[in-house]
Amino acid sequence: QVQLVESGGGLVQAGGSLRLSCAASGRTFSSYAMGWFRQAPGKEREFVATISKSGASTDYADSVKGRFSISRGDTQNTVSLQMNSLKLEDTAVYYCAATSQRYYAGRDPGNYDYWGRGMQVTVSS
Repeated sequence: QVQLVESGGGLVQAGGSLRLSCAASGRTFSSYAMGWFRQAPGKEREFVATISKSGASTDYADSVKGRFSISRGDTQNTVSLQMNSLKLEDTAVYYCAATSQRYYAGRDPGNYDYWGRGMQVTVSS
């Protein structure tokens, strides 16, 4: 069984920064395509960012493009999301997702096999 362990969430003022991290543990594969999704209160879960197994391909939701940056960690089993210039509307529970079955998983949550438990990111005014 693969577990995704997320860290780095919390409370930040508007305009500030946070760095989210996610690591796969347990029965792990050599590498994963990974992504971040988020869900705000009363809204559906939405795509935030994704990165391919090698890190060569990335994609971002329009709402975060230019402010957020996704990157691989020191191993193929980790991913980070650097969030800058945070806005009130970035407040949500953020989820890490991963798959070993695809080189690049994209925006579709159905392409991911493993999900973290989620962590709260709150942006205050």
